[in-house]
Amino acid sequence: MAHLPDLPQPSLHSDPDEALARIQLLYQRQIDHLREAMQRFVAGETPDGAVRAFYPYVRMQTATVVRAPTHLAYGFVEGPGRYETTLTRPDLFAGYYREQLRLLRASHGVEFEVGLSGQPIPIHFSFAEHDHIEGTLSAERRLLMRDVFDLPDLSAMDDGIANGTWRQGPGEPLPLSLFTAPRVDYSLHRLRHYTGTAPEWFQNFVLFTNYQFYIDEFVRLGRAEMDRPDSEYTAFIEPGNVVTRHAGLPPEAGDELGVAPPRLPQMPAYHLVRADRSGITMVNIGVGPANAKTITDHIAVLRPHAWMMLGHCAGLRNSQQLGDYVLAHAYVREDHVLDEELPVWVPIPALAEIQVALQQAVAEVTQMPGDQLKRIMRTGTVASTDNRNWELLPDNLPQRRFSQSRAIALDMESATIAANGFRFRVPYGTLLCVSDKPLHGEIKLPGMANHFYRERVDQHLRIGMRAIDILRAGGVHRLHSRKLRSFAEVAFQ
Repeated sequence: MAHLPDLPQPSLHSDPDEALARIQLLYQRQIDHLREAMQRFVAGETPDGAVRAFYPYVRMQTATVVRAPTHLAYGFVEGPGRYETTLTRPDLFAGYYREQLRLLRASHGVEFEVGLSGQPIPIHFSFAEHDHIEGTLSAERRLLMRDVFDLPDLSAMDDGIANGTWRQGPGEPLPLSLFTAPRVDYSLHRLRHYTGTAPEWFQNFVLFTNYQFYIDEFVRLGRAEMDRPDSEYTAFIEPGNVVTRHAGLPPEAGDELGVAPPRLPQMPAYHLVRADRSGITMVNIGVGPANAKTITDHIAVLRPHAWMMLGHCAGLRNSQQLGDYVLAHAYVREDHVLDEELPVWVPIPALAEIQVALQQAVAEVTQMPGDQLKRIMRTGTVASTDNRNWELLPDNLPQRRFSQSRAIALDMESATIAANGFRFRVPYGTLLCVSDKPLHGEIKLPGMANHFYRERVDQHLRIGMRAIDILRAGGVHRLHSRKLRSFAEVAFQ
């Protein structure tokens, strides 16, 4: 006999706030049911059947193509039909869900049906942030847990909607969101593992880097912000959920639980927090396209307003100098990690808002007028490869391809980050700094490297942060461009 929580009938709501409150209530009751059952299981009690709980869903239906006019690229459905998505963590996503429902109500005047789906919540996704009770189980009890509780089902969390490969089955509703609830929960779980910080701390603007030097500088700037009286940031978070509050702000419940890890996680994240979540998250993704794809696969479920790559690259033109900047306006994708999800024939366009913000930020931080800016920053194609030693291949074939593509710089991550931004409808951009010129015999020697890092890392990071200030001030809704939307797009941003 299955052990189920209360399964109330679906309810209809015309007020988005009421719909969100109902979603929160249903979700919390399901989670409480799983947590209580898990606690009894850890204490030695074995139920006489499976313990299950279910994700809530929201559903809407429209019979017309007519909708209210909007300047936004999201917040509406494309035509008549029944649309639905499962939802999770309405505490974390409350503001996001409220805004999406508000826009749909304004666009179509519909009611929202809220109920419990048939999609079970895996027990692993029910644990609170600091719950580790399953670690006390014996091997036998851990094996038995698989019979008692639902485990993550990978078939329920693929990226078919985002990839454009999802096909509607008979009687099946159309999707409202790019991600199902299990897919979101899976990524939230992975973010804790890879970055060493809770998803709650992630901000809506994300910087990626491939060097720890940038992180060291970001930590220095973040801590300094906490002492600056007029700072717009309220907290700085480091791996292990170590919280530094702005001077004068009291600690909050849970701050004391943060502990610096004995060793850094694979892709450590640091968060400069604003009260409206429009602060800055910075992640050291390390080297390589696999890491770049992995972390952006998971951060995408948080629906950030933009992510940008700040890193080092090989300059491919003789006219470039070490320390010059490269603003990517196109990408050659030889990373191969996204070939199955996003074919290489798909163009990855530059996004005007990001390009303008980055160029303006370079001009402001370097204090160079437009005619001199071209001497230190070049706009052009960036190639990303999965072969770090591409220049050692025989016959110079990679060099020929890069020349034919008119590439001006080469790295291992930028095209992946941009392509996954395109795939997941997250605005993206790239500003790199030339750290060597392998085609011209200029490789990094220890003394040169130390001087280079001292001279450029602080300036480069400040440029990225200034670009975020510009984007934020310009209005985040302008960032979510129609260029990133497919023919039959989901309504949620």
